[in-house]
Amino acid sequence: MTKADIVEKIAGQTGLTKVETKAVVEGVFTSIKDALAAGDRIELRGFGVFTVKSRKSRLARNPRTGAPVALDKRYVPVFKTSPEFQERVDADMKKA
Repeated sequence: MTKADIVEKIAGQTGLTKVETKAVVEGVFTSIKDALAAGDRIELRGFGVFTVKSRKSRLARNPRTGAPVALDKRYVPVFKTSPEFQERVDADMKKA
């Protein structure tokens, strides 16, 4: 499912135009990105939690040449589903 598919589905459910719905969806995604970039935790009850985790610097290898490559410390966004969300996905996938 793409962002355009999400916009189309929400527009159909709410009666908003696709332009209005796209603005709302873009606003939600931007808010999530901005909050994570600021180091905030985002908790959406019944859906999940977005957080940022740090990865230590390490020495990796280039798979093609085998040469060592130094990777700096970095921060990555992480999403953890809520138990309700996980149960729903599991139940729906078992039906399929």
